[in-house]
Amino acid sequence: MSVIGKPLLFSYWRSSCSWRVRIALNLKEIPYDIKPVSLIKNGGEQHSNEYREINPMEHVPALQIDGHTLIESCSIMHYLEETRPQRALMPQDVYKRAKVREICDLICTGVQPLQNLVVLIYVGEEKKREWAQHWITRGFRAVEKLLSSTAGKYCVGDEITLADCCLIPQVFSARRFQVDLRPFPIILRVDRELENHPAFRAAHPSSQPDCPPEATK
Repeated sequence: MSVIGKPLLFSYWRSSCSWRVRIALNLKEIPYDIKPVSLIKNGGEQHSNEYREINPMEHVPALQIDGHTLIESCSIMHYLEETRPQRALMPQDVYKRAKVREICDLICTGVQPLQNLVVLIYVGEEKKREWAQHWITRGFRAVEKLLSSTAGKYCVGDEITLADCCLIPQVFSARRFQVDLRPFPIILRVDRELENHPAFRAAHPSSQPDCPPEATK
């Protein structure tokens, strides 16, 4: 059970959408508990009647916080930013804020949904890798182009933003599907900058309570 008043995150260890939220919570130093939701056990716990009451889309994540239940990773992260503005993850500059949103939208609507579990099951085992590689590569071309004009140390300038929270899990997914990342040097550089950051390491799939032991080897 979650401590009263402590946020409870419904999460799956390898879900990039859950990972984004874990990073944001960690960066903002918000203590939270995790309730694992297996996307594969018994046909997927996300499809249970109990979880459907929490998230009618039958996806992870969901976050119970401040007496509310929130779904969809981007809306959750923006809620955290608006209700807990300390340790800001959005720039003050209006133009830079727009660029952060652009990068987040490209990843969260144009890349990740096309290679998530429910889509890959529909595509089929034989074609899923080719499918994922195509859409990730296509999306990363656009992300790399945006970063060529926005990146400093991180995606937008020299401060970590929500764009970084979205990018790093997607790089992990790209490697999982054996995407050739050599054409994307800025993406790779940002990934290297953040791979050992404590908030990102703590959010990594291998650090999650539901990560299978064989996945950490």
